Amino acid sequence: MEQFDLIVIGSGPGGYIAAIRAAQLGKRVAIVERYKTLGGTCLNVGCIPSKAWLDSSERYHETVHSHALHGIEVSDVKLNMKKMSERVAKVVEGITGGVQFLMKKNKITVIQGHGSFKDKNTVVVAGKDYGFTHAIIATGSKPASLPGVTVDKERVITSTEALKLVDVPKHMIVIGAGVIGLELGSVFKRLGAKVSVVEFADSCIAAMDVDMGKEIQKVLKKDGMDFYLGHGVTGVTRNGQEVTVKAKNKTSGEELVLTGDYCLVAVGRKPYTDGLGLENAGLKADERGRIPVNDHLQTAQPHIYAIGDVVRGAMLAHKAEEEGVFVAEVIAGQKPHLNYLLIPGVVYTWPEVASVGHTEQELKEKGIDYKVGKFPFLALGRAAASNEKNGLIKVLADKRTDEILGVHMIGPRTADLIAEAVVAMEFRASAEDIGRISHAHPTYSEGFKEACLAATENRALNM
Repeated sequence: MEQFDLIVIGSGPGGYIAAIRAAQLGKRVAIVERYKTLGGTCLNVGCIPSKAWLDSSERYHETVHSHALHGIEVSDVKLNMKKMSERVAKVVEGITGGVQFLMKKNKITVIQGHGSFKDKNTVVVAGKDYGFTHAIIATGSKPASLPGVTVDKERVITSTEALKLVDVPKHMIVIGAGVIGLELGSVFKRLGAKVSVVEFADSCIAAMDVDMGKEIQKVLKKDGMDFYLGHGVTGVTRNGQEVTVKAKNKTSGEELVLTGDYCLVAVGRKPYTDGLGLENAGLKADERGRIPVNDHLQTAQPHIYAIGDVVRGAMLAHKAEEEGVFVAEVIAGQKPHLNYLLIPGVVYTWPEVASVGHTEQELKEKGIDYKVGKFPFLALGRAAASNEKNGLIKVLADKRTDEILGVHMIGPRTADLIAEAVVAMEFRASAEDIGRISHAHPTYSEGFKEACLAATENRALNM
């Protein structure tokens, strides 16, 4: 039986990054992947293809609706969904191929097939046993559904199927106003579909700061998306090419009936541990399907770790990556640091939404005295020059110490801008610290400086 220092089950961002870091630290590593390509959900049917679709759809939308404002006159614009889809596939192929290269470069053994535990020291793949000193479970997640809703993967679909559509829907009904629902809903709205979003919560992206949810709804509604917040779905039925979604207003009890040609079920994701044989290793998932772990991400078997979407916390690719590095270094005897509060969240709509640290709601619940600084992109020279005036940056700082406690952004390129806030908070910067740092002009990043100044005795200079 072949023996490894570490076997990683799952080659998504958490798994392959963990394997690379462990190999860098001198471990003999194998990674097990059930699918033909490496990269997991994120690279194959998640983060990467969705961002490629978002980018292509935004370029099309700008060509049709915005170029004239810049003096660029275009006519007879045609949408070629087939070519757009082919570009997305090439992007995915290139990145997954890159992961394959990294495995070879780091001398990591790739084992193709479904891996499961035979016992607490053995993984079996395609009938062959592999022994390990340590193991990492990094099997990720799969789309969740609602009770009584049948996903047929044809007209009632998940994100996986939505990313492979070759025709623009006439009317796409999206169940869920979270990250996936808004991102994919905005893709098809840009391409010309009617999009209706049904959400049980009273706001979009309910897990983020409430101001971000209000602002993104306002912008997307202006772009033509319809929202039915505070509605619980009671049924989804299909009749040929037609899908009917029924929902009830949770306050008034009034029934809502929507009919379209596609229904995208985007109500989140659930841990994927099917066929993993946890019981053979002395492990058991909790009531939500997650694998319990301690602060070192060790399971009930201390030499078996779990990371990413199969454990507690946000289901984010970069969170899984950080956990992968963390575990690899713990196994190597190091003492790494991981601050979950400072893992940013991003929604890749346009404008983008990004957030790190505490929300205003959380600070109120914790009884922490705080102050707020806000700055609109409308007041930025770069935003005006680029015709990107929607959105704002919101900074929450401790009222007594001025330490930054949370930063929430909606606007152009905030997915990149949020990194400055993460760095600032990692080093426990005050709002005044950022306000006194020179930011290049004209840039979007000036908005963060101005928001910090606004939180410091209302000292914003350009508002």
